[in-house]
Amino acid sequence: MYHSLEEFYKDWAYESSATLKLLNLLTDESLNQRVTPDSRSLGFLANHLAHTIVEMPALTGIKVKVDCSATEPPSSAKEIAEIYKKASDSLIEEIKKNWNDKTLEQEDNMYGEIWKRGYTLYCLILHQTHHRGQMTVLMRQAGLKVVGMYGPAKEEWAEMGMPAME
Repeated sequence: MYHSLEEFYKDWAYESSATLKLLNLLTDESLNQRVTPDSRSLGFLANHLAHTIVEMPALTGIKVKVDCSATEPPSSAKEIAEIYKKASDSLIEEIKKNWNDKTLEQEDNMYGEIWKRGYTLYCLILHQTHHRGQMTVLMRQAGLKVVGMYGPAKEEWAEMGMPAME
């Protein structure tokens, strides 16, 4: 849970940047990649990250200025990355305009539970991290390069002249 907005801004800067790196590696063809025919596609997960930046803060009164009303993900990987970037930037702009550190203690009904806003921001980051992990599996299945988020990816070890850890 966050107790200061500066803590969140610092973490969000890194996390949103890492997500954008991943989104920018997607191709239009890769968006249909699935583990099974009835599971979520890579395009759905990527688009879901942008939508959640709009939907979750809206439950706290923050209005992220991105239209996420489309029911189907865009068929363009570039468009999904652009929507994500706009949503991420708008989130920070709206929080800076409307919240202060004391706001983080306020409580909202979040999915049938009562959460402090500092916890909501924490969950927003965890939610994004969770789906990035799913995306990296689908990206490898689609033959795409994966970048490390919290350490080197397998391919990055090789680029550093070191064997990848097993």
